[in-house]
Amino acid sequence: MRYVFRRRENDKKPFLLAGAPPTTCLHHYIKSSSTVREKTERISLATAKITDGQGTMEALVCEKLGDPATAIGEGSPIVLRKNHPVPPLDSPTAVRVRVKATSLNFANYLQVLGKYQEKPPLPFIPGSDYAGVVDAVGSGVSLFKVRDHVCSFAALGSFAQFIVADQSELYLVPKECDLVAAAALPVAFGTSHIALVHRAQLGPGQLEVLAFLLSKLAKFVELLLLLLLGGNLPSGVANCHRGEEKIQLLRSMGVDHVVDSTKEGVTVSVKNFLKSRKLKGVDVLYDPVGGKLTKESLKLLNWGAQILVIGFASGEIPLIPANIALVKNWTVHGLYWGSYKIHRPPVLEDSLKELLSWMARGLITIHISHTYSLSEAGLAFAAIKERKAIGKVMITIDDASHSRSKL
Repeated sequence: MRYVFRRRENDKKPFLLAGAPPTTCLHHYIKSSSTVREKTERISLATAKITDGQGTMEALVCEKLGDPATAIGEGSPIVLRKNHPVPPLDSPTAVRVRVKATSLNFANYLQVLGKYQEKPPLPFIPGSDYAGVVDAVGSGVSLFKVRDHVCSFAALGSFAQFIVADQSELYLVPKECDLVAAAALPVAFGTSHIALVHRAQLGPGQLEVLAFLLSKLAKFVELLLLLLLGGNLPSGVANCHRGEEKIQLLRSMGVDHVVDSTKEGVTVSVKNFLKSRKLKGVDVLYDPVGGKLTKESLKLLNWGAQILVIGFASGEIPLIPANIALVKNWTVHGLYWGSYKIHRPPVLEDSLKELLSWMARGLITIHISHTYSLSEAGLAFAAIKERKAIGKVMITIDDASHSRSKL
């Protein structure tokens, strides 16, 4: 049975166009606001040094390629610019968002290093997934209004106070969702969601064992599988990790079997686990690591297994032998999540709307282990590089009320 996305009617409700000039909207807002939250947002909007297409903002700018996991300053490839131009609304359907939080992913680190598959020209503002408050809208915007809470992802640009996106690229964040958590959602959760649902097409009775290599998303995988498989987890979820703190966290989340690859062999450990559950092998391999760990894991796969190639955090691209894939009827799925924005926009849209709906209903939560300011970006990159993080690493911007996640 295949899992089919369904669009929700309430996701398509139009919003009134804020067609008045920004100064008029601001005056009306200040006049009418009364709650503590509104007063906080009033101060935030009133202190923004903006007229449309003018003004300055703080932004983290990559001026040369290199290791960003150092203190920002002389010699660092990234510089904090306090007077960077605010991006203007560049089309009638453009929306400018005041960024409240943005997520730091391993891909962002690789991009500043110059080792990512997409190499933007210098200088550039790094950053991908983010959440914030709509600050201004173009004359043709019909889906959002000023002060709406939204989230999205971009190829570049979220490590700044403001970012501009087309309305088609933004997603309304339900009022029940924390903005910092919403900023952590798109890339990490979106990747797993599309990998397991759209690529592997998991459904009831299709899965016995999922091997999840060296990832922070075990809790999400559990919840996703619970929803997909009618409330029943597969017989075993195995996760390979390093570090006692990470291992204990995963066990507390209910992961069936955790392998500390620094202390024991992956193959032997997982085989013993499978034997204890009277299982033959692994049905789906979710692999963002690559390298030797992938090679070892291939020995554990069942006939007809699926391999999800997510990334190469180890720095080594593995070879998957085609002759063995043929004999064992394996399916190898490559997943470059960002390319769905170009090639399959409806799949991406449905995926993120579903995830936001789950978050609003409390079905998924995000473990955020580190939160930094823009000026502490070097520490944030170091947490990624040195694998200190046991959850998401976030950068929060400009608003003390959102400096920490509620989760």
